[in-house]
Amino acid sequence: MPPGNALSDSSRANRGWWDGNADDYQVEHGEFLRDTGFVWCPEGVDEAEAHLLGDVRGRRVLEMGCGAAQCARWLVGQGAEVAAFDLSHRQLRHSQRIDLDTGLHVPVVQADAEVLPFAGGSFDLACSAFGALPFVADPLAVFREVGRVLRPGGRFVFSVSHPIRWAFPDDPGPRGLTSDRSYFDRSPYVETDEYGTTTYVEHHRTMGDWVGLIVASGLTVTGLLEPEWPAGHDRVWGGWSPLRGNHIPGTAIFTCARH
Repeated sequence: MPPGNALSDSSRANRGWWDGNADDYQVEHGEFLRDTGFVWCPEGVDEAEAHLLGDVRGRRVLEMGCGAAQCARWLVGQGAEVAAFDLSHRQLRHSQRIDLDTGLHVPVVQADAEVLPFAGGSFDLACSAFGALPFVADPLAVFREVGRVLRPGGRFVFSVSHPIRWAFPDDPGPRGLTSDRSYFDRSPYVETDEYGTTTYVEHHRTMGDWVGLIVASGLTVTGLLEPEWPAGHDRVWGGWSPLRGNHIPGTAIFTCARH
């Protein structure tokens, strides 16, 4: 985040976009995500089976870019002590709604991932399921902040769109199987309104970029999962689909450690 805690252009645009689209997002995807579920990606990798975070009981866990905090709520149900944040106030209102519906309370705060409002060494684990990292202009700042708030020996697990997807149209059908742009073109995907104001930004990093950023921050990559599309899973989510999922990976899930 720039000096004075001003939001970057990417953060400002994405906060507005998510505030405006949170309701539709929860209507469309809420059933799949489940109010008390931890789903890592459109392929349906479930933390209850994957155990990427390990045993969370009694651990202090931070969920980054939590949306309506479905993942954080699952962690609470497993006995973890959880805090969560999101850039979007409207997404956090959905978190409060689900708290009331389920009786599981998640403490949430509105914040930008580039400057975390938590003391150093506050958490044993941090996680992010498609939250924050694809939408920030300075991912290195985010990784450094994660390293700051994790205790020595802490673990950070995050999922993002698989970088190879950026070389293909974001189309779940046959058109999405033919590459039409360079994988090495780091130009962000940007939407603007009729006045030319930026309203949405998503950033592309190659697999090498992600690894380099993690290492530069002082964290260590300890695992990488590229989920295969599971048999019998026929749900389409944006550009994710059974057709594409059987040909190219849609998600990358990184596991990192703080020493």
